[in-house]
Amino acid sequence: MIGVIADDLTGAAELGAVGLRHGLSAEILRAGKPGGQAELVCVDTDSRSCPPAEAADRATWAARTLRAAGARWIYKKVDSVLRGNVTAEVESVMRELGCNRALLLPANPSLGRIIRDGEYFVHGKPLNRTEFAKDPEHPRKSSQVLRLLGQPEHFLMRLANGVLEVPRDTLLIAQADSSERVRSWAGICDPSLLPVGGSEFFNALLENETGRPGEEPGAKIDFSTGQQLFVCGTASRTAKRLMTNSRAAQVPVFSLPLELMWGADFSDGACEIIAQRVIQALATHRRVVLCVGLPPVQDFKVARRLSQYLVEITELVLRAVPVKNIFAEGGATSAELVRRMKWGRIEVKREWAPGVATLSVGSEKLAQRLTIKPGSYSWPEEWTNET
Repeated sequence: MIGVIADDLTGAAELGAVGLRHGLSAEILRAGKPGGQAELVCVDTDSRSCPPAEAADRATWAARTLRAAGARWIYKKVDSVLRGNVTAEVESVMRELGCNRALLLPANPSLGRIIRDGEYFVHGKPLNRTEFAKDPEHPRKSSQVLRLLGQPEHFLMRLANGVLEVPRDTLLIAQADSSERVRSWAGICDPSLLPVGGSEFFNALLENETGRPGEEPGAKIDFSTGQQLFVCGTASRTAKRLMTNSRAAQVPVFSLPLELMWGADFSDGACEIIAQRVIQALATHRRVVLCVGLPPVQDFKVARRLSQYLVEITELVLRAVPVKNIFAEGGATSAELVRRMKWGRIEVKREWAPGVATLSVGSEKLAQRLTIKPGSYSWPEEWTNET
């Protein structure tokens, strides 16, 4: 079994889907112990928004759990643009596993995310000039990689200078502007080194282990049967595109009240009213879209509350209507929905695009499909344009 430690649900699902490409059965663990059947176990520590000390403790628990379950090797998944408690979590896992070196490679060149000369670029633009600069919780105000990370306490942090070598007692940040460079870095990994990074680095490591590129997307899934509920907890461009396309196709779209942006209370009665409208729409439409639908909010606490309100409505809907196909945008939204619905059984079933994965959730009697993606990634056009 291979282990992955991710700081949010979307990251765990993303790497579970990478495992599917290589023919590995994958499950997501949020508590307890692995079931013993999966060949890839991705632990979601749900720690991106925690204080650093708590995030480190959660990462330590995950490393200990995976090692006790017999993981042959462990990968530390971090956000591709280094949001969250990256340094604290990596150090805690290194110490728990007894690693004296770590190689951090967050870039995903195949998705246009590269690191060159110490600077992070997304599709050719410096990171601080992209949508990530407006992230309400972790705004990326610099494109200089070393400025995006906290200082380590127990290890030296360095930026790679072009040599494919990781010194002892060092957390080395790899630079990569091509998929070939990612594969070159993957080729130097050994058991004394903790591999850390995004999905492309993990995929390269699996390629080395299996000896072939990953090509299997997972089980075939037909979304044409059963109702569809899209839940968009972000104000991203992809969410706006989904709303526009849905309205053009006369798909019902529901948004939160505008006054919530300014701190107004969202009463139980208001939540119930919107939920009932969604339930009524599902009685006559195959697809319904539920979204924040408000301008971007810079205050993180307000943004998080809006996402939670959206999930409160979604929970009421799903308790009343057994929607077969649920699509959730945003890591915090997806994780909160899983918590509220108490979905303990989570199996990765299919990868549709990088970062977009379908999970099997719910009980065996009422298995539902939850398809999730980060807010910065795109929905496949054949879904958002469907009439």
